[in-house]
Amino acid sequence: MRFLPTEEQAAFTGSLDAMLSAADVPRAARAWAAGDHAPGRKLFARLADAGLFALAVPEAYGGAGPLPVELALAFVELGRHAVPGPLAETAAAAALLAECGAAPAARRLLPGLVAGGTATLVLPDAGVYALDPDAAGAVLAVESAGRGTEQAVLRLAPGHGPLRTSADPVRRLAVPLAGGERLAQGVPVARAAAPAGELARLLTAAQALGVGSALLERTVAYAKQRVQFGVPIGAFQSVKHRLADTLIRIEFARPLVYGAAVTLDPVDIAAAKVAAGEAGYAAARTALQLHGAIGYTEELDLSLWLRKARPLRDAWGTPARCRARVLAGR
Repeated sequence: MRFLPTEEQAAFTGSLDAMLSAADVPRAARAWAAGDHAPGRKLFARLADAGLFALAVPEAYGGAGPLPVELALAFVELGRHAVPGPLAETAAAAALLAECGAAPAARRLLPGLVAGGTATLVLPDAGVYALDPDAAGAVLAVESAGRGTEQAVLRLAPGHGPLRTSADPVRRLAVPLAGGERLAQGVPVARAAAPAGELARLLTAAQALGVGSALLERTVAYAKQRVQFGVPIGAFQSVKHRLADTLIRIEFARPLVYGAAVTLDPVDIAAAKVAAGEAGYAAARTALQLHGAIGYTEELDLSLWLRKARPLRDAWGTPARCRARVLAGR
């Protein structure tokens, strides 16, 4: 039995890594935080050319998916490079549109997502805020007017309320406005909403894993360069132990994320979200401690990853909620 990415998958993620390394993602992320989405949209277009968004869209609508394993591998790279925008939400929205019984809306909206457009999504059990609705081409909201699944409604929101900044200034939140076009309703919407939410949770876990990996890589490099008492701080046993503990957390989370992408079991996804979210947050604490006060500065690119770790840990399921899901076994 194989537990590693195939050669094709490794080549795909390698190409994403090379492309993002050359794309000056930190500049795009800072512009995104300032409300300038143009550099980010150019980046999405390049990712679309690489086939990223097609992985979430069925072939019937111009995509190549759904391919959750390849999506998870790609989202680790997106986290490693701190790519801004509602990425997991776009993939989840694509999955929802394809399966909710709204074929006309799917034919209208999904080709745009394949081409690099973005969408954001609000589901009944995932809070009231949409991520980056000011930048998304479509703001989708699933609502339930009652307890029965026949009351579920998917609508295209006409706009959003005031923007709020999360702990990560690159992530902006707002409540979608009421009303808007009804795209689908009834049992098909309710049935499609649950797996769409699970996909968003899985891909957020993958992003958190990538963020943790990037923070560890940067902190190891810094520990080799920063000199104290005449030697690099990486030579100190306490620093080595801290970095090793962080590495163990990340590498423990990695197979959980990959395994959840294979099974798509909600319990597996919850376990992966806990492990990856906590690993990314632990890597942020380690990075901040070993970098010292310089880690707080806006000028240092490290801050882009530091501020992303906690919001990703809590988005689409806090650790407490995901642990409860694992303990319940359903």
